[in-house]
Amino acid sequence: MPLELFYLILFIVAFLYAAVGHGGASGYLALMALYGAAPEEMKPTALMLNLFVSLTSFIQYYRGGHFKWKLFVPIAAASIPMAFLGGMVTVEDRLYKTVLGVLLLFPVIRFFFFKNVPDEELKPHSTGIALASGGVVGLLSGMIGIGGGIILSPILLLLKWTNQKQTAAISALFIFVNSIAGLMGQLTQGITFSTNMVMYVAVAFAGGLLGAYFGSMKFNQNFLKYTLATVLLIASYKLLFTTA
Repeated sequence: MPLELFYLILFIVAFLYAAVGHGGASGYLALMALYGAAPEEMKPTALMLNLFVSLTSFIQYYRGGHFKWKLFVPIAAASIPMAFLGGMVTVEDRLYKTVLGVLLLFPVIRFFFFKNVPDEELKPHSTGIALASGGVVGLLSGMIGIGGGIILSPILLLLKWTNQKQTAAISALFIFVNSIAGLMGQLTQGITFSTNMVMYVAVAFAGGLLGAYFGSMKFNQNFLKYTLATVLLIASYKLLFTTA
């Protein structure tokens, strides 16, 4: 894959993820895996990109009044230490790509099959379930090098704790704090960033900035969700069933 094409796809991935309230690490990881990058380089690189894109997305959704602190706090309290521990774990290359391919199916299922929850159907959250969910998602996030929003979002919607925009707002900040914790965990084992990191950040930040703005204010969410789900389904298939 030519580097110019890689940057173009990176921009599109950041745009689409930010538009639906995610940092995009799972998409960046899939792209880097298909590009032939090594997992030890992919994990910290994806988390670093996550920091810029997820924070941009959170700010836009927060300004729109969609954030719920009371739900975020217990989830994050459990996920942050577990993401740190997960970041200390090294996963074998083939297993890493298999787990990543499976995790990519979470947003595919969410975007294709989970509809927006009307406000009148929303339920109060359970602190115990929030803590347990945060811990499990945090551990997986740190191990694979994602922020965890792709796993958390379907859980929030399935439990009817949040509507689509509230889910996006919570997921965005969740991704940000988990990405920091995962990077800190990886620091204990040594970190190797891509030599093109500065360009990666510039491209992803530009895509994320535009995506967050249009996603929170302008664009039809269904079109964005179905487009991103289709892209991720293809990436998941290639990671699970091909050796390329």
